[in-house]
Amino acid sequence: MSDNVIEIKNIIRDFKLGQETVHILKGIDLDIKRGEYVAIMGPSGSGKSTLMNLLGCLDTPTAGSYLLNGKDVSQMTDDELADIRNTEIGFVFQTFNLLPRTTALDNVALPMIYAGQSKKAREERASEVLTDVGLADRMDHKPNQLSGGQRQRVAVGRALVNKPSIILADEPTGNLDSKTGTEIMSLFDEIHSRGNTVIMVTHEEDIAAHAKRVIRLRDGVIESDTYNS
Repeated sequence: MSDNVIEIKNIIRDFKLGQETVHILKGIDLDIKRGEYVAIMGPSGSGKSTLMNLLGCLDTPTAGSYLLNGKDVSQMTDDELADIRNTEIGFVFQTFNLLPRTTALDNVALPMIYAGQSKKAREERASEVLTDVGLADRMDHKPNQLSGGQRQRVAVGRALVNKPSIILADEPTGNLDSKTGTEIMSLFDEIHSRGNTVIMVTHEEDIAAHAKRVIRLRDGVIESDTYNS
């Protein structure tokens, strides 16, 4: 089994705008090892969100191959991709994406419903994860009863619940004040230290500094790929 959880070869992503074709990703090669902590950076229009969507199996490439845990996801059907998204990838979004009328516990358990787990298994695992992210005393609270930082902790818990191969975070502190953002980044550091592969997209240098490796995109290609000391 390869050390790499992600292997991308010559990924191209074009979008049609009327008669015109816009080249967003122009042949990206990228390997990410199991257990790495990676930040993807770049100015607006550099392709970082498109790359994130491809890594998260929310989109498929125009050309090239993408192996996730040795499986070629670039050739999968929509149903197969949905299954991969639910079992292999934990998403954390800037806007939290929580169900407003649902408790923290049920929000976290949601991916396990799609995975066909029993109610008992869901509740046990969800409460374990909420305890891990520091919300043991907030399990029955709904999102509007939680602070922004607590909501993001619920979102991180939901991302972890199915024990995915990778955690993908898109601007995870974008909607938080700096103190809360620092707390959430400490949580990501902890998640990484437990052996999880963490990949985040950010435009903030201080957030990227938490990662061990920083990949910078510009105009649809990788401009630099460096390791933080």
